[in-house]
Amino acid sequence: MAAVLTPPVPSPVAEPAAVPRSRWAGWRGRWPLLPLIATVLLPALPYGNSGGGGPADVASGIAVLVCVGRLLYLRRRPLSAPAALVLGLPAVGFAVAAVTAADPAAALPGLVRYLQVFVLVPAAVVLLLKDAYGFRIVAGSLVLLAVVQGVTGVHQYVTGTGASYMGEDIRAVGTFGPSDVMGMATVVAYGLLAAAACALRTPRNAPAWLRPCAAVLTVALIVPLTLSFSRGVWIATAAAVLVALALTGRRQALTSLAVLGAAGVVLVGGFGIGSELIADRAASVTQVTSTPDRSVSDRYAMWNAAGAMWREQPAAGVGLKGFPDHRDGHASIGLSSGSDTAGAGQEFRRQALLSPHNMYLLVLGEQGLIGLTALVGSWAAVLVGAIRRLVLARSRGHAAVDCGLVAVALMTWQSVNFLYADIGGPTTVLGGVVLGLAAWWALAEPDRVSAA
Repeated sequence: MAAVLTPPVPSPVAEPAAVPRSRWAGWRGRWPLLPLIATVLLPALPYGNSGGGGPADVASGIAVLVCVGRLLYLRRRPLSAPAALVLGLPAVGFAVAAVTAADPAAALPGLVRYLQVFVLVPAAVVLLLKDAYGFRIVAGSLVLLAVVQGVTGVHQYVTGTGASYMGEDIRAVGTFGPSDVMGMATVVAYGLLAAAACALRTPRNAPAWLRPCAAVLTVALIVPLTLSFSRGVWIATAAAVLVALALTGRRQALTSLAVLGAAGVVLVGGFGIGSELIADRAASVTQVTSTPDRSVSDRYAMWNAAGAMWREQPAAGVGLKGFPDHRDGHASIGLSSGSDTAGAGQEFRRQALLSPHNMYLLVLGEQGLIGLTALVGSWAAVLVGAIRRLVLARSRGHAAVDCGLVAVALMTWQSVNFLYADIGGPTTVLGGVVLGLAAWWALAEPDRVSAA
C-alpha cells in the first residue's frame, strides 16, 4: 500500500507568540519632542517674565543640543539644501549687522538672541519632528498653554486683578504681568489658530469628540483674546483666520464665518463683555491727528525714528541692539519717555520704550536692507512654500491637511503681528517654534509631511 504523505505539523516554537504592544511604545521614539513641549509650556511660569534667559530659553537650548546629538550619534543627514538655505539666510544679515555695529561686543547678545529665535530653534523643530503626529503634539501644547493663560486672563478681568487699563485693573495678561501685556494675547492667539485648524480639518482616525471640542475651544479663546485689549493681535488673528478659511473652501469658509460672527455678537453684544472698552480700543488705531491714544502716537514716533536710522545707515543699519542708543537722536520731541504699567500684582512702574514695536522697522533700522532682505526673504519663502504644499495636499486628499492649516495660519499671524510688535519678553522663543512648525510643513521631505 502506498504511503500517504502528510505535511508536517508546524512546531509551536516556529510560531512566535504575539507580543502585546505597550501603549507607551510609540512614545519611546518621541522623547526628543520633550524639550520642544517644555519650550512651549514654560513661558507660562512667572519667572519667565524676566525676558531672556528664562526656563523656556533653557529648554530651547536643550532642544538644539538634542538635535545636534542625534545628528552626530545617528549620523543622519541634516537639513536639505533648500531648507538650509531658507533657514540659514537670516544669519547673514545678523552677522553683518553685528560686525558693522559701532560696538560689536555690545551687539553680541543681540546676535545670539536672533540666531536662537530665527535660525537654531526653527531648524531644531524641523529636524526633531518625525511626522505629522509629532507636529500635532507640539501644536496641542500651544492649545494647552492658550487655555491655561486664557482662563487666568478671564479671571483677572472678572475679579479686577489684571493689568491697569483706563484706570481699572481689568486687562487680561495671564501670568506674564503688566510688563509684557502682549504675552497672554500672543499665546492665546497661537492656541486659537491651532484649535481652529483642527476644527476645520480634523485628522483622520481622530476620536469623534475632537472636532466639537476644537470648535468650542476656538470660540472660547475669543474671550481672553478680546479682553487682552491688544489691537495688533486682534488684527493678526483676524487675518490668519481669514487666510485659513480661504484655504478650506468657500462653503466651509462662509459657514465658519457665520458661526464666529454669531459668537462675537453673543459674547460682546449679548453679554456685554467689555463692549464699550473694546470699541474705544479699536477706534484708537486711527486716531493719530485728533486726540490720539498716547500709545499710538508713541508707536508712530518710534516708527519714524527707525526709518531715520535706516536712512542714515541704509545698507547695514546702526547695528544689533542699537535702537535704544540711537532712539533719542532720531525721534521727535513728542515721544514720551516710557509707558506706565501697573496692576496684576505689580506696583506702578515706568517702562522705557526700547524698540519701535514693529519687527520690520526694527530690522531695517538695526540691520539695514541686507538684514531685512535676508529675514523677510526667508519668511516669505516659508509662507509661500507652506501655502503651496497645503493646496497640493488638499487637492490630493493627504491626511495631514490639518497640519498645513496650522502652519499657514501661524505663519500668517506672525507675519502680520510683526507689523505691530517685535521680539522681546518670555514668548519670544515661541516665535521660533512657530517658524519651525511652518518650515517643517513647507520644507520637510514629502514622506514625513504626508504621514498621518
